[in-house]
Amino acid sequence: MDIMSSIASTSTAYSQAQLATDYSMSLTKKMMDTTEELALKELEQMLPPSPYTFDVYA
Repeated sequence: MDIMSSIASTSTAYSQAQLATDYSMSLTKKMMDTTEELALKELEQMLPPSPYTFDVYA
């Protein structure tokens, strides 16, 4: 039974490591998406206003 418990222990450790990796990757992707959105907002604020403002009535 010693080999069986060793295999079970290794399997559990692998599952825990996989869960930690998946969580970390998910968190990293979320932070990258948030950072991208903030960067786009900053770039939009830095653009000068367009001198071509006009109203079009159909």
